[in-house]
Amino acid sequence: MSSFLDNTMVGEEKTSLRKRLSKSRENSEEKEDQRSPSKESLETPSNGRINLKQLMAKKIQLTAEAEELKPFFMKEVGSHFDDFVTSLIEKSASLDNGGCSITSFSVLEGESNHRAKDLRAPPEHGKIFVVRRSLLDELFEVDHIRTIYHMFIALLILFILSTLVVDYIDEGRLVLEFHLMSYAFGKLPVAMWTWWTMFLSTLAVPYFLFQRWARGYSRSSHPLVHSLFHCFLFMIFQIAVLGLGPTYVVLAYTLPPASRCIVILEQIRFIMKAHSFVRENVPRVLNSAKEKSKTIPIPTVNQYLYFLFAPTLIYRDNYPRTPTVRWGYVAMQFLQVFGCFFYVYYIFERLCAPLFRNIKQEPFSARVLVLCVFNSILPGVLMLLLIFFAFLHCWLNAFAEMLRFGDRMFYKDWWNSTSYSNYYRTWNVVVHDWLYYYAYKDFLWFFTKRFKSAAMLAVFAVSAVVHEYALAVILNFFYPVLFVLFMFFGMAFNFIVNDSRKRPIWNVMVWTSLFAGNGVILCFYSQEWYARQHCPLKNPTFLDYIRPRSWTCRYVF
Repeated sequence: MSSFLDNTMVGEEKTSLRKRLSKSRENSEEKEDQRSPSKESLETPSNGRINLKQLMAKKIQLTAEAEELKPFFMKEVGSHFDDFVTSLIEKSASLDNGGCSITSFSVLEGESNHRAKDLRAPPEHGKIFVVRRSLLDELFEVDHIRTIYHMFIALLILFILSTLVVDYIDEGRLVLEFHLMSYAFGKLPVAMWTWWTMFLSTLAVPYFLFQRWARGYSRSSHPLVHSLFHCFLFMIFQIAVLGLGPTYVVLAYTLPPASRCIVILEQIRFIMKAHSFVRENVPRVLNSAKEKSKTIPIPTVNQYLYFLFAPTLIYRDNYPRTPTVRWGYVAMQFLQVFGCFFYVYYIFERLCAPLFRNIKQEPFSARVLVLCVFNSILPGVLMLLLIFFAFLHCWLNAFAEMLRFGDRMFYKDWWNSTSYSNYYRTWNVVVHDWLYYYAYKDFLWFFTKRFKSAAMLAVFAVSAVVHEYALAVILNFFYPVLFVLFMFFGMAFNFIVNDSRKRPIWNVMVWTSLFAGNGVILCFYSQEWYARQHCPLKNPTFLDYIRPRSWTCRYVF
């Protein structure tokens, strides 16, 4: 029945397109009859010569008609292509599942089943992984889009030349020093051995706990106590080993910002990976015990090890794979990552440092704040785009290529978003999938589906707290600007500027708010950073770490 409806809809769309094209052709023919010379006048004269003026007029007319049809045709193609691909993927999934297309937790969505907590959907009924390229890889094959990429490279070259010229004028020589870069990545060996400790513990402890629980669950006389005991041990590992351990190392060894960023982001990634591994495999063991199967579905160590490096936060025993590794492509992605690092460095050097060095001995006021925010918008937006390109495109694609990981949809066309809800779904698909399946869907499963607003609020709260935690530890001070923007303004925009907004003006509004938000974030955190560097306290208390220093500090660079 569904295939019949799909075919009917596709047929109606084709018929509609043909009708519109024929209507446009009829209108053009009517205009031709009114304005153009008669058909007989365009025929070749008896002497065999062609009237060039009439031929050129006809050619111009045909070109104009083609230009009129082109926007309509491209709009039709763009509006139906995504729906067609999505429908194709869903049909393929339904064939793989024996003709029954089921998404994660769909078995729980009925009114009579939403309280049946023992009917968790199997992991293969969640996110569907398919072989597909990243969107920018496809867009860069279009010359018009690749030109934008070339423009960013040209801008980087100008930043480098500007820095060299200014240094030559001020110092009388070329200064090729990277003090900011070397400071940010200081004490890198400490960050590396911390990473190795986190990796080895994540590889060993969750797998060992799950394997021990799975093998003893069906044999235990008290399976509930057995499960609660292992769940408690797993939570202790997540909180104490992966949670407090790396944070203590970062603070005790006073790592610089970039080294801290490596440790904290990897800490969050390992916590999310371990949770996904346990969350996806526990229901399989429970179903196996319920069916009294002799085979216990325990993944192999190689499958878990592959997942720890795979560019996804959703565990599967197997993923779609590409046939070969393109090492040239891998090298190009890593080269672009390093290029983005230097790009960010030159943005700080040419746009940010002069801005904050020129702040005079003025008290914190609305005037200083407004000027700082507007001057921070350009570097803030550039860094937003560079972070997106370096991590979500280049870094993840490099690891996907090395691991032959087939599904490269790490992001979608977030730049076309006309609503914040769509922006949140498409900006970072990797993290969004984890939040959707393990925070939002699990919340609805536990508290029933009537609390969708509460589930959305919980997801926003978790995301805002984790983002603010990462920034607080990386920058070594608590200044909840991002939390306020994310939790209050972001949530308000999510409900106000929702998916019902489709007009282009709403895309302009989304971009305007992104520009302003990044300017606010860069301004506030940079002011606080410089204030704490130039107005240190001899014996700071705990309140000094959470009290904004930039509001009271008057400093000179």
